[in-house]
Amino acid sequence: MQEATTRFATENGQKYLTQLCKHFAHKIDVEHVEDTGELRFSCGTGYLKAAPDGLHIRVSSPDDANLTETKSVVESHLLRFAFREDTGPLQWQATN
Repeated sequence: MQEATTRFATENGQKYLTQLCKHFAHKIDVEHVEDTGELRFSCGTGYLKAAPDGLHIRVSSPDDANLTETKSVVESHLLRFAFREDTGPLQWQATN
């Protein structure tokens, strides 16, 4: 299993967590409990955790190609929802 993590620095981590979970719940299996969320895509799984310093994201997939797709889906939607925040692309770190 391949994994990567990142943090989106914001004061609105809980807001974006809720938006992402509600958005994806129309298409995929989503679990949202308080300050955490789990997004189960066909290409992999995204794990979200809202914190005072931002939204912490971990993604896991069976291989590199699916990991890249999972990161892309989560990142593109987050950046679309957070368009008012001055941010660039997320900086992902491999965890394995």
